[in-house]
Amino acid sequence: MPSSTTAARRSRSRPAGVSSPWQMFLKGFVKHPVMVGSIVPSSDRLIRKMLAPVDWEKCKLFVEYGPGVGTFCRPILERMAPDAMLVAIDTNPDFIRYLRHTITDPRFAAVSGSAADVSAIVADHGFAAADYVLSGLPFSTLPPGVGPAIAAATHEVLRPGGAFLVYQFSPRVKDFLTPHFTSIDHGMEWWNVPPAQLYWGWRD
Repeated sequence: MPSSTTAARRSRSRPAGVSSPWQMFLKGFVKHPVMVGSIVPSSDRLIRKMLAPVDWEKCKLFVEYGPGVGTFCRPILERMAPDAMLVAIDTNPDFIRYLRHTITDPRFAAVSGSAADVSAIVADHGFAAADYVLSGLPFSTLPPGVGPAIAAATHEVLRPGGAFLVYQFSPRVKDFLTPHFTSIDHGMEWWNVPPAQLYWGWRD
């Protein structure tokens, strides 16, 4: 059986006729700028810093909101255990089709849906709770009520000791986290375009 690293490496191949990640990202930003939030994918430094607090040995289910072209998906799969699972949720059908074509790792599932429905999506994949949830969604520009609903649903779906990992370009995202998470760590990644605010909200 191939190792998790081998499987993740296989995910980098791109079938003929499928757009490059940069082409897909730009297309997604042009079509849905409010949902994508940035015209440039996250930097490697941001990815490493964002994922640094994750206890991979205790991670059985990792969920990502707004995976886009899979910038975080591949590093997550490289770090995950062979029996863990990554569920990526996006409302953009173009990104979902792209991910299903380009990531063939059996531990990966791309779901077309809303992050606010994360509990139902997690249950559909046979889990009672998620260990970690990652989001790059632009909370401050989402339609009214959507951001608070996602924050509440995320807190509800996390296991005790789990965390909500959020990277944003505006510190306003903390306003969405504080009603639900009493323990929130904060960091910055200046070597990103634009510089990003990093938050880790821990489920007590």
